[in-house]
Formats: sequence, C-alpha cells, structure tokens
Amino acid sequence: MAFTPKWTDEADATFRELQASAVASFRNRQKNKKAKASKGEGLFKQAEKCVRLLLENPKHPSLHTHEYDSIENPYDKKGKVFEAYVQNRTPGAYRLFWCYGPGKGEITLIAITPHP
Repeated sequence: MAFTPKWTDEADATFRELQASAVASFRNRQKNKKAKASKGEGLFKQAEKCVRLLLENPKHPSLHTHEYDSIENPYDKKGKVFEAYVQNRTPGAYRLFWCYGPGKGEITLIAITPHP
C-alpha cells in the first residue's frame, strides 16, 4: 500500500533546500564540464530515495526504521514517531523523522536532519 505524504513546514523547507543545492551544484558542474557529482547532489538523491521508499513501504529494510522517543507526535501525544535512515555510516548522517497520520493512509514527514 502506498502512503500519501504530509509535510511539516520544517521537513518541506529542508527538502527544498537540499533540492536547490543539488540543482545549483549540478548546473555548476555542467558549466565547468566536471563529471563527478557533489556531496549536495548525492545527499538530495539519498533523501529523495528515502522519502520514496518510505511512502512505498515504511518497513523497507534499507530504511532501518525504528521508533524514536525524543520527538513528540504532532497529532497524538501518545502516538509514535519513527526514524528512518537517509544515510548510513557517514559522519553526521541524515535521518528522516516521521509518523503515521493524520488520516488513514497518510505519513507525516516531520523533519530531515543530521543525526542528533
């Protein structure tokens, strides 16, 4: 079952910043005729893949999804918040924090941030 995303302002802003950085880097790379992608391009590609996999299957093995206690669920004080890996084995690896809801078949993306 595919889920419908709901974005918090924070998660949406971060995703758009990563995207803008990747696009700028890509254009600069094309202008300078360089083949190797930048870290910004790679990070956005990883973040986009994480979101896509999460919406397709929140239990996908590569996401390493697990419950996270330090963030409060925005809809239900007793509801669970989960952490998914955007990156792994990287200093300051990015994580995606999310929860189910508010409606059936929806996932709310709370934050995309470097590992706390």
